[in-house]
Amino acid sequence: KDVQKEREPHVYLSKEEVKEKIQSYNSSVTDKLKMTLNSNGIYTGFIKVQMELCRPITVQSSPSQGRCAHSNNETAFYLPNDCVNTLHISSTNTVREVIEALLKKFFVADNPAKFALYKRCHKEDQVYTCKLSDREHPLYLRLVAGPRTEMLSFVLREHETGEVMWEAFSLPELQNFLRILDKEENEQLQILKKRYAAYRDKLEEALGGVWKPG
Repeated sequence: KDVQKEREPHVYLSKEEVKEKIQSYNSSVTDKLKMTLNSNGIYTGFIKVQMELCRPITVQSSPSQGRCAHSNNETAFYLPNDCVNTLHISSTNTVREVIEALLKKFFVADNPAKFALYKRCHKEDQVYTCKLSDREHPLYLRLVAGPRTEMLSFVLREHETGEVMWEAFSLPELQNFLRILDKEENEQLQILKKRYAAYRDKLEEALGGVWKPG
């Protein structure tokens, strides 16, 4: 079940409560991704984000590869839905900052405003997917929910705006989309041709058996 916006009341923890929560959190961690509380009250930790993107993403060439990331070095492709990325963030980082950091980490050239972060949680034997507002703090949500991802997980999606607003995409992005669609169309045509060729062979074989002189 999808919920458009966060409807739960916001509860702010005291410094002592945060300390106790972090101790409890770290004692339950099984993947070594623990949280650290600093003297100024800010804490750091890790969140995992699953990518559930319906449209292709545009990726720039990495500067570490010895090439400059010019626009002609951009590539568009579909990302598998089972792709999960881990980010190290602080309790002050907002949803918008997390989205920007996630895209920057993987050299995604798309505008961060095209994406939204969702939380997925289990309540009363049902799974709820809730869109988070830009002012939310994902690490705080992770701390309150505990380390178990089946209780709370984060998902990156495109904004749900009904119809796709193609005018929000740049010309190179649209050209990449067309190339991908052409490739997919040709692949589907080849699959259909092979399928009907196999049907035709079986029909001809069956007809040959029926009309065989005997």
